[in-house]
This record gives sequence, C-alpha cells and structure tokens, in this order.
Amino acid sequence: MSTPPILKVSESVDAEGALVITCFPSVGYVTSIVAHYLVEQLDLTFVGGVRASGLPAVCLVKDGHPMPPLRFYAGEPVCNVDGCDKLILIVSEIPIRNEMALPLSEVLLDWSKNAKVAGGVLIDSFSHTDEHAHEIIDDDESDETLLGIGATPATRKRLEEMEIPLLKQGVIAGMTGLLLGECRRRGLDTFAILAEANGPPGAGLPDARAAARIIEKLDLLFPNLSLPTDPLIEEAERIEEQIREMLEAHLGKLEEEAESSQPSGMLYG
Repeated sequence: MSTPPILKVSESVDAEGALVITCFPSVGYVTSIVAHYLVEQLDLTFVGGVRASGLPAVCLVKDGHPMPPLRFYAGEPVCNVDGCDKLILIVSEIPIRNEMALPLSEVLLDWSKNAKVAGGVLIDSFSHTDEHAHEIIDDDESDETLLGIGATPATRKRLEEMEIPLLKQGVIAGMTGLLLGECRRRGLDTFAILAEANGPPGAGLPDARAAARIIEKLDLLFPNLSLPTDPLIEEAERIEEQIREMLEAHLGKLEEEAESSQPSGMLYG
C-alpha cells in the first residue's frame, strides 16, 4: 500500500483568508502559462510542495534551484473575494495519474480547511478535439469559449458577476473534476474557469491567447492590481509567426521535391 502524499508548506506562510488558485496540466499548456505569468506578475514566492510515491521521480530546476514538480507559491495581492488578502498558487507541470488524484485532492482540501482559506479557483482548459479529457457541450461555435463551474451557489453567482457563462452540461476530468466534486460535497467556495484551447495536453502548441482570456477574468479578482495581457498576446503572435515561417519553409521544400521528382520529358533509348 502506497503512503499518502505529504504536503510541506513553510511555517512562515499564513494562509488564513487566502484565495487558492490551482493550475494542473491542461490543453494548450494554458495552466502552465497562467501559473508562470502569475508568479512573475504578482511576485509570488516558492513556499513548499508535495511529496508522494505516485509522483514521477523528477524535479523542476529554476535558476539552478531544484523544486518539486507540484509546488506552492504565496503572495499578498488583495482580492475582492470576501475576507481574502493573500494568494496561494498550486501548480504542477506533471500530469496527475488517476490513482493519485483522490489521495492528493484529500490532502490539498484538508490543508485548505485547516489553513482556513477563503476560497479556490481552478484554472483549466478544454478542446473539442481532445477525446481523452473533458467532454464539454456548449452551443457557442466560437473557438474562444470561456466557461465556469461553481461548487456552491455563492461561486456560481460570482461567475455570473464576472460574466463567465456557466457550463450547462459536460464531464470534467482529472484534478479539476475531482476537486469540484469534493468542494461541492464539503461546501467549499470554489469555482473553475475553463478556456477553449488548441490540441490535447502535452501536444500541439502553447495557447497564450486562451491563457490571456483567463488572466483578464482573474484580473477582476484583484482590484488593486493590474494584470496586463499584452505580453501574452505578443507571445502568441511570436509563436504564430514562427509556425508560419516553419510551414512556409516546409511547404516550399515539398514543392521543390515534387518538381524534382517529375519525370523528364527527354527520352533515352
């Protein structure tokens, strides 16, 4: 029998009244982009992480410093969620296996309860082309859909105030789905924001535009700060230009190969 996950957060961190934001791996690397953006823009500090036998034997290295794949960051931007004056960010670039999801979610929620956090926001993304993740049913034909799910009546009302349409029907997989269900069961004020993005998790291209749409909504939670999305849009444009140049070069090469493979009109005999 595997040992339960062990959560270690610095004793100097006072999480009472904090807003907890989670970013687990998602379509188009959206959660990773959002997490790294928040760390930089809000000057969040690494304060701890999770150890578990079910997590891969790897570490993330940042500026020569090794860190756990599932990490906690903390800061004190004042948000407009009642009682919130701090932020805890939980981020992982490593996908959480199904057998690990329940024990991990229990550890995270037990810690949140004991720490007396104010509420939670689960960041995620989806793609209609990904058959192995969320099943989202929506009537919006746009590829820039933003949807919300609230675990409690209060969080559903907040999503409406943020002008994020509620998901009417679907199946939410992974840590986001499990945490939403557990928060509903425990009566914890938590909501999810999902952006439509490109490609399956771990494949395709980083979707900085989808991340920017989420950042614009998170900005509403921090009235004393400004979260500019221009850097993300510029990054998206840079990636798109690189892709365009790669495709043009590749197509040009294919055309040259096609022309060189054409049979010669000269007959030998």
